[in-house]
Amino acid sequence: MTTCFFVSDLHGDTNKYELLAQEVIKRKPSFLFLGGDLLPHVRASDKSRDNTVNPFINDYIIPLFVRIQKQLGCNYPEVYLIAGNDDYKTDVKGFIEGNKRELWKYLNSERVKFGLYTIYGYSYVPPTPFRNKDWEKYDVDFTTLDGSISPNDGFRSNSDIYDNSLISSDLAQLAEGYDMTKAIFLFHSPPNNSSLDKIPGNKNIGSKAIADLISTKQPYVTLHGHAHESSRLSNEWHEVIGRTHTFSAAWDGEGLAIVIFRIDEPSDCQRQILTRS
Repeated sequence: MTTCFFVSDLHGDTNKYELLAQEVIKRKPSFLFLGGDLLPHVRASDKSRDNTVNPFINDYIIPLFVRIQKQLGCNYPEVYLIAGNDDYKTDVKGFIEGNKRELWKYLNSERVKFGLYTIYGYSYVPPTPFRNKDWEKYDVDFTTLDGSISPNDGFRSNSDIYDNSLISSDLAQLAEGYDMTKAIFLFHSPPNNSSLDKIPGNKNIGSKAIADLISTKQPYVTLHGHAHESSRLSNEWHEVIGRTHTFSAAWDGEGLAIVIFRIDEPSDCQRQILTRS
């Protein structure tokens, strides 16, 4: 049995990281996916004054994964991670450093092959009401929902230039010509109008482009975060759309939500909420 762990939206919470490390060491999964929003929140006003890399990666995450690697040895999992909309692009240098040390594979709008499976990573989300626009793009057209800030506005940590491309165009290019039968997509955004993208006020904040990719391309598995409240509002963290198994690890309660599934049989899945005893 090949076990996969999936977590998302840890937001620099060391208690959640320690719970994750304990569970990985204890259960020895074959794969570990981290779905973005991994770093402590830094206000845009502070980030604009200090363009240095967030030390949380170099001083905490990298040493934590080195410790896991040393303890597990040859049982260390294949680790894949992406950034989320609350992370800054200037901090990606730290993720790349983890790549160099072979602790994980950082996927930024790219794909990697592992055995029968192709793993895709995509961080961008549709426009939000938040000021950090490093990982935001227009979705399927150049409109924003009421209350959201345009990707052309707000704050960017590494550039004031926005390339004006659509999430739908990015995904079409990323998936074009590739067999989706064993494709695993690590997204930060959930699909729009699903059980995984609900927020208070009966609103949906997911990506229509991601929903379209799932319905038309039918990838094997898709992994999502971003909408913290969704599983509480919908009572769902797993939804099957056609042949695609979609999972959300976003969570707004105490402890760490961890989605566990078998890569060869995604319907064999569960979500556990880990807390300190």
